[in-house]
Amino acid sequence: MSTELRFDNRVAVITGAGRGLGREYALLLASKGAKVVVNDPGSSISGEGTTAGPAEDVVAEILAAGGEAIANIDTVATAEGGQAIIDTAINTYGKIDILIHNAGNNRYAPLAEMSYEDFDAVLDVHLRGAFHVVRPAFPLMLEAGYGRIVLTSSIGGIYGNSNVANYGSAKAGIIGLSNVAAIEGNEHGVISNVIVPAALTRLAEGLDTSAYPPMGPELTAPAVGWLAHESCSISGEMLVAIAGRVARAFIAETPGVYQPSWTIEEVADQIDTIRDTDNPWILPVVPAGHVEHITKSFTIAMEGSTRVS
Repeated sequence: MSTELRFDNRVAVITGAGRGLGREYALLLASKGAKVVVNDPGSSISGEGTTAGPAEDVVAEILAAGGEAIANIDTVATAEGGQAIIDTAINTYGKIDILIHNAGNNRYAPLAEMSYEDFDAVLDVHLRGAFHVVRPAFPLMLEAGYGRIVLTSSIGGIYGNSNVANYGSAKAGIIGLSNVAAIEGNEHGVISNVIVPAALTRLAEGLDTSAYPPMGPELTAPAVGWLAHESCSISGEMLVAIAGRVARAFIAETPGVYQPSWTIEEVADQIDTIRDTDNPWILPVVPAGHVEHITKSFTIAMEGSTRVS
């Protein structure tokens, strides 16, 4: 049996922790010794309204079990709210070791009909919300030489889905933000990863889930717990957690085709080879996947031009 992974003397900020997935993350980390800032403004699914009830209820559960926690009801949707959330950790516990951005909202509409207000309202919580808490927390983690960041994406951000252009765009952007945090934090003991969860929470209201397997948020929490732990050995990656299955999602490229020049017709002729996934490139984000991408591409181009000449 492996040694228990605990969070004694660690301070965790968890957004959207009053219900669903965030609640499970808060209860789990607190049960293993973490001091937890339970952030949740208690908003509706569309992101409207404020009530302290959900955050305070989770804090009460943690305290009743002998843990340490404090409630915060600021919104991640503004820079001021994000700063206030991180300030709660600093003012209460003196530091921040772990940041889990889980807060979310939904506003459904077909792409052809989606309003700018509904697009922005979802980006404000998911994507801008991630930046609003990462931005004040990140320099503190760099200075401390330690940090664990877990941001929340979605299969809707990786693969897309109908009626969620706002949600899909935000969740895809979060992957890029996490990757940058992973790269810039790499030499300072700060790692950043993405959880891609699927669980039956209030955000699934209205869906027919009668044929679904067990998909409670407690099935996702252990993967997030490991990503938040000091023993986490990866950075710049994505873990999927759905119905008891934990997997890695990753971005890959085909080797493609090199030619010194192209026509539209030649792209059409070569498209099957261009798309051939038999020998993919899987480039690690950390320490510098973008550099490896450029280097490999340039090497192929240089070798190809030498052969042609």
